[in-house]
Amino acid sequence: MANLFQTYSADFFNGFKYTLYASLLALVFSLIIGTLMAILQLSHNGIIRRLAKSYVAFFRNIPLLIIVMFFYVVAPMYFYSFDGFQAGTIGLTIYTSAFIAETVRSGIQTVPKGQTEAGLSAGFSYAETMRYIVLPQAFKIVIPPLGNQFINLIKNSSILAMVAGLDLMYQGDLIASNTFNTFDTYIIVGLFYLVLTLPLSYLMNFLDKRWSKA
Repeated sequence: MANLFQTYSADFFNGFKYTLYASLLALVFSLIIGTLMAILQLSHNGIIRRLAKSYVAFFRNIPLLIIVMFFYVVAPMYFYSFDGFQAGTIGLTIYTSAFIAETVRSGIQTVPKGQTEAGLSAGFSYAETMRYIVLPQAFKIVIPPLGNQFINLIKNSSILAMVAGLDLMYQGDLIASNTFNTFDTYIIVGLFYLVLTLPLSYLMNFLDKRWSKA
C-alpha cells in the first residue's frame, strides 16, 4: 500500500483537491439555496410556498445521478456545455439543497412563533426577523442533522467520477484500472474521505454541545 501511495501520490492529492473544492462549493451554495427554500416553504404566499415545496419534493425523490447526467449530457444539447466537474458540482448542490431545505424548515418551525411575532412587533420586516431572530435559533437546533447532510454531501461527491469530474474517486478508478490493485487503491481513497468527514463530524458535535449549553 505504501508503494502504491508513493507512486501515485500526485494523482491521489490531485483528486483530493477536486473533491475538496467540489464539496466546499456545493456545501456553501446548497446551504444558501436550502435555507431560502426552507423560508419560502413557510411563505404566506400560496404560489411561492407550493413552488418551493415542489422544488424540494422533486429533487429529494430523484437519484443524484440523474441530476448530474442532466447537466453533463442533456444541457449541452440545448443551452450550455458543462464539463464533468461543473456538472457534478451543480448536481450535488441542487440535490443536497433539497434535503437541507427540509432540515432548516423543521428547525424554523421548532422556534416558538412568539419569536417571530416579537420581531415583527419590534419593527423588523419578515426578512429581518428571519435573519436576525429565527434563523440563528433554528440553526442551533438543527446542527446534528445539518452536519449529517454535510457529511453525506462529501461522500456523495464521489458521483463526479461518473462524469470524469477529476475527483478522488475518479483518480482511484484510474489507478485501480492501471495497477489492478483495487484493494489498496480504494483503502487509500477511503482514508482520504475520512480526512474530510471525521473533522467535520467532530466540529458539528462540538458546535452542538457548545450551543446546547448557551
